[in-house]
Amino acid sequence: MSSSSRPTLLLVEGDPEARSRIEGELSRRYGADYGIASASSAEAATEEMRRMRETGEDLALVLADHWLGEATGSEFLGRVRSLYPHAKRALLIDWGAWGHRPTADAVLEAMALGRIDYYVLKPSRRRDEYFHRTITEFLHEWSREHSGAHELTVFADLRTPRGHEICDLLRRSGIAFGVQPPESPAARELLGGSGNKRPGPILQLHDGSVLVDPTNEEIAAAYGVDTEPPEDGDSEALIVGGGPAGLSAAVYAASEGLKTLVIERHAVGGQAGSSSLIRNYLGFSRGVGGGELSQRAYQQAWIFGARFAITREATALEVGSDSHGVSCDAGFRGTAGAVVLATGVSYRRLRVPALDALTGAGVFYGASTADAQAVTNEHVCVVGGGNSAGQAALHLARSAGLVTLLVRGTSLAADMSQYLCEAIGAATNIEVWTRTEITNGGGDGRLEWLDVRDAAADEVKRVTAAALFVLIGARPRTDWLPGLIARDAGGYVLTGAAVLADEAGHAAWPLERMPMSYETSVPGVFAVGDVRQGSTKRVASAVGEGSVVIQQVHEWLGRKRSRPAVGRSR
Repeated sequence: MSSSSRPTLLLVEGDPEARSRIEGELSRRYGADYGIASASSAEAATEEMRRMRETGEDLALVLADHWLGEATGSEFLGRVRSLYPHAKRALLIDWGAWGHRPTADAVLEAMALGRIDYYVLKPSRRRDEYFHRTITEFLHEWSREHSGAHELTVFADLRTPRGHEICDLLRRSGIAFGVQPPESPAARELLGGSGNKRPGPILQLHDGSVLVDPTNEEIAAAYGVDTEPPEDGDSEALIVGGGPAGLSAAVYAASEGLKTLVIERHAVGGQAGSSSLIRNYLGFSRGVGGGELSQRAYQQAWIFGARFAITREATALEVGSDSHGVSCDAGFRGTAGAVVLATGVSYRRLRVPALDALTGAGVFYGASTADAQAVTNEHVCVVGGGNSAGQAALHLARSAGLVTLLVRGTSLAADMSQYLCEAIGAATNIEVWTRTEITNGGGDGRLEWLDVRDAAADEVKRVTAAALFVLIGARPRTDWLPGLIARDAGGYVLTGAAVLADEAGHAAWPLERMPMSYETSVPGVFAVGDVRQGSTKRVASAVGEGSVVIQQVHEWLGRKRSRPAVGRSR
């Protein structure tokens, strides 16, 4: 065993030869920055973790062999969270056992039940870079989420609406940050030194500069994100919305030489940016955080030349014969030959007036890493029966003492993926209440209790709750669009054949040709992602639509350049 004030990597391996080989690899590569500890059994490793916790040491990663004698590695790793809920956990697999069916089944089961984060193939030689790539990915994730090496520090109460909003903005933007109480000595020193006595959150940036009660625009500008629209507001492709669909469209438009501008009202990522872990996105076998995926896409579009105006909200679309205009708050107006609507959706609200006043003060729409940190060891409730609600419940269970999942239906199976149902069923601190709905709630300045109606028993029960996370579906942000853009009863934008099948859409469409598959009832205005009627509400499908629509944008711009539009006979 070893003890260190540095974050620790813990190896649990019963074979002395294998333990020595793996420990040597870890020590040579990571020993300068991490403490390396090893144990020969699950029992010895548990005792080491208890000792580390008592002395206040950090644990970044636990590697456990699949076979540990008295317990399997997955069983042991499943118990790690009771002591270190944020440590990364990996099951060590021999190269020779990779094709062994029982081993593969054990890995799949451990992943489904949330006992491990992933598996790691044991190093087969010195400087095994395949082994080290996986280890460094784990350490990168842990460091961004839980180490003290942050790009900025937020001094705020996460339970207040503004504190929650700032942390949500930073997380969606892929910015590593730490949080300290607003009444801490460091916060008082910063506030006094700034000469500004306004109340509100304080941000200390990596260079030591301080922002007191900043706006979202000031925060975004401070870490280098484009917030000011370009002086030249004319583009070939103007994309409204910076979620997966909009970012994908920006990557493909800019990479194919189109002058591209993206307008985003909050932060890149959209609803996907609030997901703690997306496990079914192609190419990310261990899963990827929504914020990280969004930030990678933003950087990819930026490097191809796309311009961004973040924290700018589109307020009007002006339809023209040669180009279309999009007006934003702060007086900006951009024009483009083609406009792509990728505004996504917003979470639906509970119809409980008492809870509206507590939004951001214990009542949250969506779930984030910052939210989980604010409810450590508390009882929290999650409303919803879909995948987003299931992912939120599992994520919050890492920190919360108890998570109650409130579902209106009779079971989770109807709307939730099987792997999530299994993981929730295996979690020891998640309970599921079916056929329930919230009728009231309240507290002194923040959420403290909820009234939950049990439809089966026809009775209402009051429960204490430190937080409520609502994930009950969404509505499209299309109220700002003109009437010429045909929508269905739910506000979703009609595209392609659906335009002509709709009475209003048919009346609005002015050309002889059929609308292209992502084209709206206005030629040259397209819609992709969750805002479009009939879209599959998945990140991968949104990315796919964003890439495909650019082919149609090219086709439209080519037609527009070559000849004037021809009116349709009535």
